[in-house]
Amino acid sequence: MELVLATRNPHKTREFRELLGAAIELRDLSAFADVTMPEETGGTFHENAILKAVTISKGRDMQNRLIVADDSGLEVDVLFGRPGIYSARYAGENATDAANIEKLLSELRERNIPFEKRDARFRCVIALAQNAKLACTFTGTVEGMIVDPPRGNSGFGYDSVFQPDGFDQTFGEMTGELKNKISHRAKAVTMLRDALADLEGQRGG
Repeated sequence: MELVLATRNPHKTREFRELLGAAIELRDLSAFADVTMPEETGGTFHENAILKAVTISKGRDMQNRLIVADDSGLEVDVLFGRPGIYSARYAGENATDAANIEKLLSELRERNIPFEKRDARFRCVIALAQNAKLACTFTGTVEGMIVDPPRGNSGFGYDSVFQPDGFDQTFGEMTGELKNKISHRAKAVTMLRDALADLEGQRGG
């Protein structure tokens, strides 16, 4: 089965490939130079994931292809859910991971928020679409805390400041194998994988 992932982020593509396994042939938009990602105008992860999947599936080169899009981010309770849907551009358009992390930590420092009150979660919503129609969505979350200073050089985004509940390591300190067992994206992709297996079974039948 072939999927097209609505991203040009190589880190995200690599994670999806690892999570989906060899049975799925995954391509991303780097293989489709003429495809333009829609502006993320939704007010929730759910709305943005659907917007991306459905819009990309309308493209001429995408006819009959299964399109997968995700919208993911970090929600910090004491910041009223920020950075949320703005996680990738929290410090401004085209902001680096380091700049986004620094903005987040600066806000927590300014408020003198102690570690034990830095509850946060990563949320991932995945949308599956084909021929301009939404098939289904899947949501995964992982609870944790924000650490300061950052720890670890693995992963991307806010991984180095997020310590999941039950672990002493941040995502940035974990092996990819461990992170892919417990992450928000892993949980959502597990549901996606099950749905794809059902779809393959229906086609086979």
